[in-house]
Amino acid sequence: MSITIVKASREHLPALLTLENACFTLPWSRKMLEGQILSESSVFLAAEDEKGLLLGYGGFLWVLDEGYVANIATSPDFRRRGVADALLTALKERAVELSLSFLTLEVRKGNKAAIFLYEKHGFVPVGLRKNYYEKPREDALLMTVFF
Repeated sequence: MSITIVKASREHLPALLTLENACFTLPWSRKMLEGQILSESSVFLAAEDEKGLLLGYGGFLWVLDEGYVANIATSPDFRRRGVADALLTALKERAVELSLSFLTLEVRKGNKAAIFLYEKHGFVPVGLRKNYYEKPREDALLMTVFF
């Protein structure tokens, strides 16, 4: 399977919404996703296969030299095939191009697969947010990669 990373656009919105609802118990709305795509202070990328099928997406916001990964998701049908790996690589490359000092994110403390992936990309645990997530209630592990 070939994975291509592209800048997300309005044309991706229907597929992004479908994927958002498949991946998260509290999904973002169309307006929230569109805001990320259109914002000049965010990077929002889509992973596609050779036919243009959306495999996953990810994005971060930045202020000054700080980056915050707002979301990253992979279609349940394409997990463990390198999609999130490709997205994280591209997001980190873009952060370096923007001269950011770091990227930080929250991840469910029990999401061992995601934590492993983030550690593979140089993210380290830097804190904990108690009861951050709902449905189900769970702590968030804060992780950061420094450049």
